[in-house]
Amino acid sequence: MVSIPMFRRILNVTSLYMATLSIILLLVVACSVDGSKGTTKHELEGLPPEFGRLSQVWDLLSQEQIDGSDLDAQEISDGAIRGMLTALGDPYAGFLDEEQYSLEREDITGFFGGIGAEVGIRDGVITILAPMPDTPAEAAGVKPGDVILEVDGENIKGMTLLEVIRLIRGDKGTKVTILVRHLSSAEPVAIEIERDIIRLESVNLLMQVGRIGHLRLSGFTGSTNDELKEALDRFERSKGLGIVLDLRNNPGGLVSSVVDVTSQFIDDGLVLYQVDAKGNRTSWDVKKGGKALGTPMVVLVNEFSASASEVLTGAIIDNQRATVIGETTFGKGSVTNLWPLVDGSGVNFTTARWFTPNGSLIEGEGITPDVLLDPIGEDEDEDLHLDRAIEILKQELAETTTTQNKQ
Repeated sequence: MVSIPMFRRILNVTSLYMATLSIILLLVVACSVDGSKGTTKHELEGLPPEFGRLSQVWDLLSQEQIDGSDLDAQEISDGAIRGMLTALGDPYAGFLDEEQYSLEREDITGFFGGIGAEVGIRDGVITILAPMPDTPAEAAGVKPGDVILEVDGENIKGMTLLEVIRLIRGDKGTKVTILVRHLSSAEPVAIEIERDIIRLESVNLLMQVGRIGHLRLSGFTGSTNDELKEALDRFERSKGLGIVLDLRNNPGGLVSSVVDVTSQFIDDGLVLYQVDAKGNRTSWDVKKGGKALGTPMVVLVNEFSASASEVLTGAIIDNQRATVIGETTFGKGSVTNLWPLVDGSGVNFTTARWFTPNGSLIEGEGITPDVLLDPIGEDEDEDLHLDRAIEILKQELAETTTTQNKQ
C-alpha cells in the first residue's frame, strides 16, 4: 500500500493536452530539421510511429507560438512526462523532478517529518486510511475514511497521490491545513495540524483479561518483524493463551516485511505471488522458524486494512490458519516501482499485482473475512469489533479445551 513515509509531494499536474504536445522535448535529440523545406526528419528508433508527430509540434511551437522564443524546455518536458503518466489511468503513477527523486531515494530509517497519516486512493479519491497512533493527525481529529479536498487552500482535484503526499509532508514545527470531508458528514471541515517527527513504531501488544493478547500491527516497515518477535516473547512470558491480531487501519508497507511477519504465524506454504506486466509470476514462500505457529488466533480487519495487511489476511484465510472477522478490506494489491531518468528525475508507476496463495486478486477486490461485521457508527464504541474478536477467540479456546479433555 501507499503511505506518507513512502512518498514525496511533486509539482502540480499540467493539463494533459498541453503535456502531450510538449512531450517532444524528450525526443528532439533524435530529430533534425530540414530548413529548406520546413519539415522535420524523425529518427525515433524504438518508439511507435504515433510519436513521430511530436517533434513536428515542437518545431511549430518554437517557431510559431507567440512566446515560442521563451519556451522553458525543462518545464515543458516535465509536464510532458506528467501527461504520459496521467494518460495511463494509473492512480499510483507520478513524476518526481531531480530534487524530489533524490529525496525519495533517501533511506527512511524509522522516522520522518509530517502529520502521521496514511493516505490512499479509494473510489478514485484520495482518502485517509488511518491516522497513526499518538500523532498530530490523530490529535487534530483526522479520521479513517476522510476524503482530502484541499491542502493549504489548494484544490487537489486532478493531483496524483504522490503530489498530495508531498504537499502534506514537511518539517517539524511547520503547519499544514487540510480540508477534509468525514464519512459521517457532507460538509467539509478544515483541520490545521502542526507537523512533527513521526516515528515508525508498528507493533503494540496489550494483554487483556483472560490472558488474551491484543496484538496491533499499524504497518509493515523494516523493523516490524523484530518488533513483533519481541512482542511475541512478552506474550509468552505473560503465559498468554491466544492472540487477536488487529490489522484495522493498517495501510501496508514492505513486501519483505509482510513475508517475515506472516512466517511468524504460518509454518509452510505460500504467502503471496505477484504477476508483472509480462505475465511473469514471482512467489514468496513462508520462511521457517515462526514463533507463534500454534498460538490460537483471531484476525481483525476493516475497510482500511490495505496492501500488505491484505496480503497477510489472504494468507491466513487461504492457509486456514485462523478465523478472520471484520469488514471487507481496502483492495490495494499492486506493486509500484520508482525508475530513474537520465537527468536525475524519476517516474513511479504500477508494475505488478498481488494475489493470495489460492489465486484471489487483491487489487480492487479486497479480502472478505470469514465473519462479516457491520461497520461501527461514529457514536458507537470503536472497540465493539475488538470485543467480538475476543469473544470468538475465547469460544475457540473453550472448544479446544473441551476436545482435549475428551481425548
